Order: sequence, then structure tokens, then C-alpha cells
Amino acid sequence: MEKFNSDTALRHAQSLPSWKLDAAAGTIDREFVFADFVQAFSFMTEVALAAEKHKHHPEWSNVYRTVNIRFTTHDAGGLTSLDFIMANLAEKAYGRFAPQPGREATQP
Repeated sequence: MEKFNSDTALRHAQSLPSWKLDAAAGTIDREFVFADFVQAFSFMTEVALAAEKHKHHPEWSNVYRTVNIRFTTHDAGGLTSLDFIMANLAEKAYGRFAPQPGREATQP
């Protein structure tokens, strides 16, 4: 994988407005909040299966109903197309597991 330059990374990041680009560190980050732990863990499972399929694994953490994900391509020393592919897959998964309008998130 070829590392993106700053302009290319910014252009790709603009298609993912909920993600934070750190061009200097070569990472994109996002926090996902769910109704409960089961939804958060289900989301993580789906993303984990996609990560295994693409052989590109996130740096992430989970606390109750919140999942934080960071993507970077360590082998390339920064962001590559694979990071944005995985971010888009995470967004699609979030759409399936995120709290729905009219359904209140449970309190921790």
C-alpha cells in the first residue's frame, strides 16, 4: 500500500465528516455511541470480521456503549486507501447498530 500525501488524505477524509483526520500522525479517528453494550459489541464484531477479511485491523477501545476506532497503515507509515475503505465499512455497520430515532439509549 502506498502512503497518501497530506492533500490526498484530506480529500478522502472530507468524504467522512464524522472522522477526525490527524495528517501529522497519519491517522483517522472516530467515536461511535450505541444504545447499550450489546449493540456496541455487535458493531465491533462486524468490524472485526471485515478487518480480518481485508487484513487491516483497527486500534480501538470499548467502554460500555462507546467504541473508539483509529485507522492507520503501520506498514506504510500513515494513511492509505485501506484505512478509508475500513472507515467506510465501519460507517455502514454503525448505520445498522446505532440508536434509532425514537428509541432512547440506555443510561450507563
